[in-house]
Amino acid sequence: MTSPASGRAGAVDTVSGGPRRRRPRVGRRGRAAPLPLLVPALIGLVFLVLPLVALLIRAPWHSMPDLLTSPEVWQALRLSLVCATAATAVSLVFGVPLAWLLARVEFPGRGLVRALVTLPLVLPPVVGGVALLMALGRNGVVGKWLDSWFGVTLPFTTTGVVIAEAFVAMPFLVISVEGTLRAADPRYEEAATTLGASRFTAFRRVTLPLIAPGVAAGAVLAWARALGEFGATITFAGNFPGRTQTMPLAVYLALQNDPEAAIALSLVLLAVSIAVLAGLRDRWMTTS
Repeated sequence: MTSPASGRAGAVDTVSGGPRRRRPRVGRRGRAAPLPLLVPALIGLVFLVLPLVALLIRAPWHSMPDLLTSPEVWQALRLSLVCATAATAVSLVFGVPLAWLLARVEFPGRGLVRALVTLPLVLPPVVGGVALLMALGRNGVVGKWLDSWFGVTLPFTTTGVVIAEAFVAMPFLVISVEGTLRAADPRYEEAATTLGASRFTAFRRVTLPLIAPGVAAGAVLAWARALGEFGATITFAGNFPGRTQTMPLAVYLALQNDPEAAIALSLVLLAVSIAVLAGLRDRWMTTS
């Protein structure tokens, strides 16, 4: 009678006819990182984390309450929150339909349209501000008609801040919503249309609830991007306290005159960024 141990030892591979080799079981957590990969990985980690740690170390914690309660800081913070929220609303109104168009409708040049939509992601923000001036400035392609016909001037106004922030933030929402739409099953939408619902009703009553998490994630990313926008804002809207001076612009100005105030404002933006990452951790930072 053969023992179970000897039976396992004498197992034969049915394919090759030879003795079956047992594959070593290696735990995922037990894998040792090779030194040529470990060293640059640690250097990269230090490179990314060290500036943030230095910001916390050099922060004027003793005078932080006075710095954060000054009228200038609250003015810039309030303007940043209002403009970022308005830019996010603009992105939702125009970005969600645009994402649906890219994900659901086949039309010639869709790849080109998608590339143009995502272009602000890689375009330098200052270039985006110059482009907005050429389009919506007083002598711009569209801006001159807005000025002559309606008396509307957009540059160097609070509305200009919202437009600049929406220009750089909307692609984040479009990409997020388009990816969610592509992952959603279109048969639910098709079933609603076969039951008599219009395409818009099917989108509003069926598709939109399905993609709500993706819309929320895209809106949060767009809001955070709008809150931290600097280049396009200062180029298109200027830096006027109480009217166009947002938090990033206030940090830039304070760094020249009051470095402690600049650090305090930077910590506020850092806290907002951490809050955004914490809110999106279940969607973007899953662990197995």
